Amino acid sequence: MTLADLKPGQSARIEAIDTSTAAVVRLMVLGLVEGVDVRFQHAAIGGDPLEVSVYGSSISIRKEQARQFRIAESPDGG
Repeated sequence: MTLADLKPGQSARIEAIDTSTAAVVRLMVLGLVEGVDVRFQHAAIGGDPLEVSVYGSSISIRKEQARQFRIAESPDGG
């Protein structure tokens, strides 16, 4: 499962990251790193980009990049 698979309101923990692209590395600088909890807020019309919250801040991320972040859904689902 990846960040791109989350539904609005779902929370998850980032488990692994494919760092082969510079755009993904830039997102890591913003706090999207292994072990962090993220919450999917919503998606733009058409589904791209996505908005996730991490450490109290919102980050917009393209689906293509979101697929590089492997996650484990939180047990409570939300």
